[in-house]
Amino acid sequence: MRPINGDDVIAAVEGSTAVLGTAVERDWKGVRAGRLEWSCRETADHIVTAFMGYASRLAVGAQDWLLFDVTVDEDAHNAAVLDVIRSTGALLAAVVRTTPRGVRAVHPYPFGSADREGFAAMGVAEVLLHTHDIAEGLGLAYEPAEELAEAVLTWLFPHVQPGPAPWPTLLWATGRGELPGRAPVTEWRWQNNLVIPAERLALVGVRPAAARDLRLGGDGGFEWLEGGPFEGTRVASTYMMKAYESGVHRPEFGVFALVRHEDGRAIGGMGFHGVPDEEGRVEVGYDLVEGARGQGYATEALRMLTEWALARDDVDTVFATIEGDNLPSQRVVSRAGFTRATVEEERAAQEENGADSDLQLHIRRR
Repeated sequence: MRPINGDDVIAAVEGSTAVLGTAVERDWKGVRAGRLEWSCRETADHIVTAFMGYASRLAVGAQDWLLFDVTVDEDAHNAAVLDVIRSTGALLAAVVRTTPRGVRAVHPYPFGSADREGFAAMGVAEVLLHTHDIAEGLGLAYEPAEELAEAVLTWLFPHVQPGPAPWPTLLWATGRGELPGRAPVTEWRWQNNLVIPAERLALVGVRPAAARDLRLGGDGGFEWLEGGPFEGTRVASTYMMKAYESGVHRPEFGVFALVRHEDGRAIGGMGFHGVPDEEGRVEVGYDLVEGARGQGYATEALRMLTEWALARDDVDTVFATIEGDNLPSQRVVSRAGFTRATVEEERAAQEENGADSDLQLHIRRR
C-alpha cells in the first residue's frame, strides 16, 4: 500500500486548477459556490487558509492552535488566487513529505489530532470538495481522479459504507449529492484515527486503507518489528474490512497497531471484535510479534485499551476468550485486571457463541 501523501495533494491541486483555470475571467465574488453560503471566491480563499493551517500545525507538531491569519488580497485576480492555491498546496505537500512517521498535530474532530496522512487526506478533501462547490456555482464540469476520492474515503470516512463509486459516495457523505437507497446527509464530519497513548507505546487506530493492505499481506503503512505483522492482526483486519464494507464499522471499536515510542516500530495488533452489544459487552483480542513478547507490552496496551473502553457510557464489560493451554495470554489478562468468569458465565458464553468448551472467559467490568 502506498499511504496517501504529498503527491496526492499536488495531484488534487493540479486537477482543480486545470478546471477552475478555464473560468478565471468570470465573476467569482458574486456567485454562490454550490450549496455553500460562501461565494466562489470565498471558497477558493478557504482552500488557501486550510492549506496554510494544516501545513503550519503539522510542521511543528502543534498541540494548540497557532494564532495567525492568512488572507488573499481582496483585489487579487482569480488567476492569482489559483497561483496561491498552487503555492500553499505545494507547501502542504512538502511538509507531509518531510514530517516523520508518528508526528501528530492538533485537529479538533473527533479525537483531537491527525498525523501526516491525515493532514494529506484533509488537504485533498478540501480541494476536491470545494472545487466541486465552485465548479457547481460556475456551471463547470468537474470530477476528480477516482483514486483521490477513494483515498479520502478510506482515510477520513471509515464510518461511511463504500458506495458503487468513490466520487458520488464522497459527495453523498458530505451532503453534496444523493445515493440510491441512502437517506440524504445533512450533518457530517470526517474522522481522523484514534490514538491511545501508553507509557512505552501507542495504540494507533488502523484506517480502512491500512486494514485493506494488511488483509492483502502488506504492512498497512507501518514499520514492523521483524516477523510482523503477526497472523492475528491480518485476520482482525479482514474482519474490520468486512464491517467497513457492510457499513457497520465504528473506528473506535476497530483494530489498533501497537507502536513503540522508542523506535516507531509496530510490534503487534489489538482491538475489538465488534461494537458493544445491548448489554454493554465488548470482546477484545490481541497478538504480538514474537520478538516483542515477554516484555509486558501486551499487558500495558490491554490495560490502557480496557480503561479507555470502560470510561465510555456504552461499555460496561470488556471480555477476552483464551484457550485453556495459552498460559502467557492468561497471564496478560490477569495482569491487566481481568478475572476468570464463573463456570456458569463461561458455559453461557460457549452456548451463545458456539465456542469450544476449552476456551476460558476472562472479564473486566466497570
